[in-house]
Amino acid sequence: MIITRRDFAVGLVVMTATLAAVAGVGAASPLIGESVYDWNKLTVVKTPVGESRAVVKGPTATLDELEMHVTTLNPGLASHPPHKHPNEELVLLDTGTVEALVNGEWKRLGPGSIIFNASNVTHALRNVGNTPAQYHVINWRTDKTPKE
Repeated sequence: MIITRRDFAVGLVVMTATLAAVAGVGAASPLIGESVYDWNKLTVVKTPVGESRAVVKGPTATLDELEMHVTTLNPGLASHPPHKHPNEELVLLDTGTVEALVNGEWKRLGPGSIIFNASNVTHALRNVGNTPAQYHVINWRTDKTPKE
């Protein structure tokens, strides 16, 4: 059997594509395991509405993605316009007074309150107090999470 230049070129392309695909699989994010996150070591990022601290984002043993962050929302401002997304999330209010859009209705909440935003349901959050509101956001994706 004679191998032509064309055969060699096709084989080289297929081999390169295969190696790239294998490398891409190997480059997937490592699983988040047993962890601690020191508040004093989280990077503070100023935003137009306050500030944010990213905690973690990646897969776990049971979740396709776990993402956590902490937001500080300045008085009189909203984190963003009402929106929805396929992933579910929990919002845990540390300080301040907020209103959360839940089932089409604004609910006033104080420190210690918890908000569950369901998949693909419109929600929003606004600071209605005189001091910054700080809250932790925990959201996740699984194989059951609807596609975007």
